[in-house]
Amino acid sequence: MGPEHLKFGGGVSETTLNPGVLVVVLVAGILICFCRRKRAIAAFLGTSLLIPMDQVLLMGSLHFPMLRVLIVFGIVRILREKAFSRQPLFSGGLNKIDLAVILLAVSTAVNGMLLFKELGAIIYQLGVLYTVLGIYFLLRFLIRDQEDIACAIRMLAWIAAIVAVIMTYEIATGHSPYALLGGGRAAYYASLAARDDRFRAQGPFAHSILAGTFGAVLLPAFVSLWLKDKKNHKLMALGIIAATVITLASNSSTPILGYAAGLLALCMWPLRRWMSAIRCAIVLILVSLHMVMKAPVWNLIARIDVTGGSSGYHRYMLVDQCIRHFSEWWLLGVKDTGSWGWDLWDTANQYVNVCENSGLIPFIMLLAIIVYGFKSLGKAGRASRNRNNKLFLWGLGASLLATVVAFFGISIFDQTMIVWYGLLAMISVAGEVSPRTQLVNDSLPLHTGASYQASRFVGKTSCIPEESWSSL
Repeated sequence: MGPEHLKFGGGVSETTLNPGVLVVVLVAGILICFCRRKRAIAAFLGTSLLIPMDQVLLMGSLHFPMLRVLIVFGIVRILREKAFSRQPLFSGGLNKIDLAVILLAVSTAVNGMLLFKELGAIIYQLGVLYTVLGIYFLLRFLIRDQEDIACAIRMLAWIAAIVAVIMTYEIATGHSPYALLGGGRAAYYASLAARDDRFRAQGPFAHSILAGTFGAVLLPAFVSLWLKDKKNHKLMALGIIAATVITLASNSSTPILGYAAGLLALCMWPLRRWMSAIRCAIVLILVSLHMVMKAPVWNLIARIDVTGGSSGYHRYMLVDQCIRHFSEWWLLGVKDTGSWGWDLWDTANQYVNVCENSGLIPFIMLLAIIVYGFKSLGKAGRASRNRNNKLFLWGLGASLLATVVAFFGISIFDQTMIVWYGLLAMISVAGEVSPRTQLVNDSLPLHTGASYQASRFVGKTSCIPEESWSSL
């Protein structure tokens, strides 16, 4: 049986909002509404990631963490620009990743409502739907070209540096400065969890594993921008160091495995032409192991223990019981997985969490998002003739792989959603380019709006001979 606070109707019963946090959010909201895209991106990412989710504005029965308040300002900006500009809402228009995100969010909300048939469930699912689509499409709206992607990654490097300092302080003292804000989880932030007499730092995030995953996923993106442009070397070096510190300070196996997966993906660059054969070999090995092992092949998860004391067996049981109880959850999900086994109410696996909460269709949409992400980056990489740009796209793919691996050990439920959907927004922009557009982008310096203006020029120009593109 799961804890009582996980039932609908939980959360704070009154507003828990530090006045200083409110001022920061209002200033950030003004920047989001009226400033240039670079500053709007920086304001949204910095404020939403560094303010914990326990800072909540309560309006009736509706809970508005500061992330949801910032999304309101983002919607105002979108409506304002749509009213006074003919510029399309999203660079390249809606693509397969966009549609898969919409279908995932909507099907999750609908299935959750149908499963519980409670007013509390309806309010909760509408809130999650607003948050997910708000994060993704706000960043999709703000990030329109490669310079915007670079701007977002640079801001994430600064944020990672701040988080690394905070988590280092937590490891040294055993206390989190976020407890001073007096939010709804102030007592939780005040006393850090420990493993084997070592503190598990968490920074502004809801759990140490989520904090470590934040650093692990960003590492390949920092490396990719470092390889793309020399002007970013110093800041990206800071980001790489910060991502490493964050991963280690969390003292958790999942972030370390995600970190290792990202590094391995980066190291596979020389073998990029052989990736199809490598993927087939991996599938063949897993099938062979499943046939010869006494336990199912996913039992390998139980044998992973990087930090000592890891709960690999719990993750294995989640996957195993999810497969065995397919008939229970495939349509709409299940209300409770506590009956599946000891402590299995804690679905610390993104894939199992989607299955258990929402059913088969949202799970397929999650897989579709991942597949479309890799395919769009691969298509753009093949179209590009610039080696640095190919490396940049490869690095984004490495961040996506790190996320895919981390999802086996955690389900995201705090502001780490911003990194996940922000990465998808970057991939949507970086990957949705035609070979002609990509050739122009490769030949232009990386400055604000250059690639977007070039893509508009290419899209409207039909009188340029085909052979002239080879000289760009």
